[in-house]
Amino acid sequence: MNKKQSFLLLFAVLVIATCGLIYELVACTLSSYLLGDSITQFSTIIGAYLFAMGIGSWLTKYINGNILSWFIQIELLVGVIGGCSALILFFSFGLTGIFQLILYINVLLIGILVGLEIPLLMRLLKENYQFSDLVSKVLSVDYMGALLASIAFPLFFMPKLGLVRTSLFFGIINVVIGIWMSFSKFDEKVQPLYIRVLSIFSFLFLTLMFIYGDKLTQLAESAQLGEHIIYARSSPYQRILLTRSQRDLKLYLNGNLQFSSADEYRYHESLIHPVFEYAKRHKSVLILGGGDGMAAREILKYPDVENITLVDLDPQMTKMFKENSLLTSLNKNSLNSRKIKVVNQDAFAWLKLNHTQYDLIIIDFPDPGNFSIGKLYTTAFYRLLQTCMHTETVGVVQSTSPLFAPKSFHCVENTLKSSGVVTLPYHVYIPSFGEWGYIMFSNEELTKKTINLPSNLKYYTSSLFSQMCQFPLDMVANNTTINSLNNQLLVDLFEKEWSNYIQ
Repeated sequence: MNKKQSFLLLFAVLVIATCGLIYELVACTLSSYLLGDSITQFSTIIGAYLFAMGIGSWLTKYINGNILSWFIQIELLVGVIGGCSALILFFSFGLTGIFQLILYINVLLIGILVGLEIPLLMRLLKENYQFSDLVSKVLSVDYMGALLASIAFPLFFMPKLGLVRTSLFFGIINVVIGIWMSFSKFDEKVQPLYIRVLSIFSFLFLTLMFIYGDKLTQLAESAQLGEHIIYARSSPYQRILLTRSQRDLKLYLNGNLQFSSADEYRYHESLIHPVFEYAKRHKSVLILGGGDGMAAREILKYPDVENITLVDLDPQMTKMFKENSLLTSLNKNSLNSRKIKVVNQDAFAWLKLNHTQYDLIIIDFPDPGNFSIGKLYTTAFYRLLQTCMHTETVGVVQSTSPLFAPKSFHCVENTLKSSGVVTLPYHVYIPSFGEWGYIMFSNEELTKKTINLPSNLKYYTSSLFSQMCQFPLDMVANNTTINSLNNQLLVDLFEKEWSNYIQ
């Protein structure tokens, strides 16, 4: 083998390491999207993948004969299985009840195949390098590939291509390495015809899948949701889906329903109008989350509101609800109001730099189903919130379901209280979600004021609020848990309660 071929084989090590880690990251990300609890998903999948690589490395001692032919076939297998992995997992989640079994079979299979690759390449290169030089070169290039994948995946491939097309893209790269090796002459040896045909077929198959990747993704997500998808986009932070039926329009983030146009007014009117009745002033309003503009729509119904600051992490989300005519008709074009200022930043980081105080604070984050969102329900976050509050500030937090997750609901209230505020919990029935909870808070005693509510409300009335503050016995939980940044107990509590309900 000449120096050029040796260099190209080392380059193949870089590609193999990059592709292998990409498949692992795709599996971790997709499972955390669909199952929640991102730390558990990443931890168990990484552990299973590394264990499988060890099995693959051990199995190489049984491979003899034409090492290059073995390597090419393994490379093609990795490309096809790894390339199709995201699509397989999406469809298995929507169409089968054994998603986790398929997930770990997929991870173990890819891990074993990747574990086979590096030792075989080292055997191909052993005649060209001394052992110590060979090990240092192969491992250093391998680790470089891992670094490249870990940077490129979240910053470029995930937001630009999404999970399905990213895995297919790297599957194609794996297969291209196989094609190059099957048509190159190493030691003047020509690979069998069937390997060349197989490599070309694999390339054409994955290329076709890549071209139709978006349509296949939507088909898989439609199977998962059982609804017609009219918009699908992956941002660096989440998967955004809009579905439409004769009855309603629905928004899903990472597979979780955020609202249905048929009854979202119940949720948003209950989120906004009670807090306006308890606030003495309405001039300045802070919305944390709420990138769909629905909460802003309700706030703009009050003429004495002078300015609204909306802090939402995902610019793709706020852009969509500013520009899409179907969506602006739902939020009454609220995000384009001259009174509103949209800030696309992490709310935790934004609070650290904020020095403005507001009359009202609306916290409309997704449920604490993972640790990145769970930090926004911690004592540290609520203490930071004091930078936005003067003595008379009144705020409200959406706080999941007090019926399906009562311990989680009361954990949010306990955590709020630990930051020194006075709380007032209440709930409302929303057909798409069931009973849903909110917690009002302030630095002083909460006293209801007499105000003129907007005349165009569909659900909320002032007299209704006393009923919303009454909790039946099945919504009361004996729970004193406080959610801190150090332990994030709320995420585990939330996952357990909702998984019991779903089962």
